Amino acid sequence: MNLSNVSRNFTTPVVRDTLQVAIIKNVITVVLCISINYVNSTLVHTFTKHQVFNMNPRYILYIHLVINDIILLTMFTLLQVLSYIVFTLNVSLCMVLLIIAVSASINNPLTLAVMAVECYVAICFPLRHTQICTVRKTYMVIGVIWMLSLFYVLLDVFIALATESVEFFNSRLFCLTDNVFRLPYRKEKREIFNIVLLVSVWFSLFYSYLRILITAQAAASDAKKARNTVLIHGFQLLLCMLTYVYNFIMQGLISLFPKALLVIHFAVSIFVHVLPRLISPAVYGLRDKTFRKYLKNYLFCTTSSDAQPQKKS
Repeated sequence: MNLSNVSRNFTTPVVRDTLQVAIIKNVITVVLCISINYVNSTLVHTFTKHQVFNMNPRYILYIHLVINDIILLTMFTLLQVLSYIVFTLNVSLCMVLLIIAVSASINNPLTLAVMAVECYVAICFPLRHTQICTVRKTYMVIGVIWMLSLFYVLLDVFIALATESVEFFNSRLFCLTDNVFRLPYRKEKREIFNIVLLVSVWFSLFYSYLRILITAQAAASDAKKARNTVLIHGFQLLLCMLTYVYNFIMQGLISLFPKALLVIHFAVSIFVHVLPRLISPAVYGLRDKTFRKYLKNYLFCTTSSDAQPQKKS
């Protein structure tokens, strides 16, 4: 018998899905995951095959965002499917999965902030752009992003290792961060970190947008394109923020419709964790002419003379 993915944060008792409903839900999730990850994987493949992309800091940051989307979507789908098949997981295995998922989740808003700053430098300091935004510095920034996200989640891991018993790590539980990292301080730490993170990211986006907007008044096409790109980054960030208010959305809807717990949980999970992953391919995969020219050949398995992989020097 399959069980629904229900958090212990809610007072509503655990409810079971029927076998037919469970199969339908998992098929929908898996199909969406495979479809979106196929497009995103094609983007990554296109990036690696053409030097015009992997020598450009803007595309490097974008692909980092796409890779994070692949990780997030894969982790969400894996945890959902496992919750229906086995319900509980070994604590140690769950902890490893959560480290990956939480780190990728934190990476997304940080990467969006850096991408906005890169647009700002390109438009407002065009003569210094190649000196400030180099490939080497871009990979260094990505490394710093991963260090920050891993530090956040590994701090909880080290505290859990120091305070929990060996039996706890050998036990099985429903794989949620609040179930694995159980110290009461964690809620305050999470709220403070989220506030600092989001304020910093939003400040970067607003500042970049305003400076680009001033430059765009001169009717420069590149400036206007950069302005629109930063706006899209802001929309992406809004979607990223849905994960931070996930519990509030769930609690609000469940209080209004207590009998629709399973439907609400599935619908909100798809809306928060899956559909936002559709945005990244559209930003460059569809809007960017250079990327689109090469991408369409890999997506539809066609070839053309102007889209052959470039040989690296």
